[in-house]
Amino acid sequence: MERVDVLVVGAGVSGLATAAALGEAGRSVCVVERHPRAGMDTSTHNSGVIHAGIYYPPGSLKARLCVEGRDRLYAFCAARGIPHARCGKLIVAADAAEVPALERLAATGRANGVDDLEMVDAAFVRTHEPHVHAVAALSSPSTGIVSPEGVVHALRRRCDEAGVAWLPSTAIRGGGRVADHLELETDRERIAASVVVNAAGLYADLVSQMLGGEAFTIYPARGEYAELIPQKRGLIRGLIYPVPHKPGHSLGVHLVPTVDGVVLVGPTIRYQSGRADYESDRLAVPDFVAPTAKMLPGITAADLTLGGSGIRAKLCPPDQAFADFMIRADTRVPNLVHVAGIDSPGLTSCLATGRLAAELTLERL
Repeated sequence: MERVDVLVVGAGVSGLATAAALGEAGRSVCVVERHPRAGMDTSTHNSGVIHAGIYYPPGSLKARLCVEGRDRLYAFCAARGIPHARCGKLIVAADAAEVPALERLAATGRANGVDDLEMVDAAFVRTHEPHVHAVAALSSPSTGIVSPEGVVHALRRRCDEAGVAWLPSTAIRGGGRVADHLELETDRERIAASVVVNAAGLYADLVSQMLGGEAFTIYPARGEYAELIPQKRGLIRGLIYPVPHKPGHSLGVHLVPTVDGVVLVGPTIRYQSGRADYESDRLAVPDFVAPTAKMLPGITAADLTLGGSGIRAKLCPPDQAFADFMIRADTRVPNLVHVAGIDSPGLTSCLATGRLAAELTLERL
């Protein structure tokens, strides 16, 4: 039987950041991942946005870790040569009725410590984004874009540098408490760990159940994307978002120029039962025309192609307005630490999430 101080279940960006922080603290750490490579689910199936911290209730983990994580991620990208750009974002009001919602967003962002937000008028929008329709907008200069794959690869290298052991293509089959530690079973071995970090993303609730931890539910929510055709990519310069009508569930279909030069349109949101179903019953190109044309007038189906999709691991059910990240010790198994329900702004927050989860873990060693 292998023995380690900490076993991290899941090699998404949150799990990798946690493992790296623990390895750098001098602990023996092993990461198990069911896929052959790191970050193959939610971590790389997203918009690749570095969020500023505008949308989340003040005092929530999402608000605190987004603002901290944003600054950490920009510095990490610069130090590690990860493709990124601080391109800024406009959240646009399509008509006067949406302006009060923009002002509420501005107040929330400022309460969260986002100190560069500015309400701007239609003339400002025309100057900076001449093809975008808006009667007003909220400007967020500190919002940016990043290569999610670049973040994953850099975190894997950081884990290697910290001496973290890596077990890809390894699924957890069961386990539980034995004396003062936890023992987990895979297809090939048993691993004893003083603390287990459950960063299993879409499967975090099942991992908790396997280990005798508390019951909670992960709700898979698929987001689908279209893309602007190459001839239309020059219509925008930065990120363009609508006013979100259900910010706890989705920020609305938005326009995202990626570091690779593509312009994403999306994501949509659809709650579903399948945790790995990226493709069945996909939306068609015409389904993206109306939300895109609301921001970019004149866009037609001929200007769009279908893009990819991703699945969010949400703790927020369809009938609930908001659910925060779950980053805490289990209420039944004290040496099980959950890093669960990490939907947006999970990529932005990953380094701050890893810092917090590592601190909670070290307290239990």
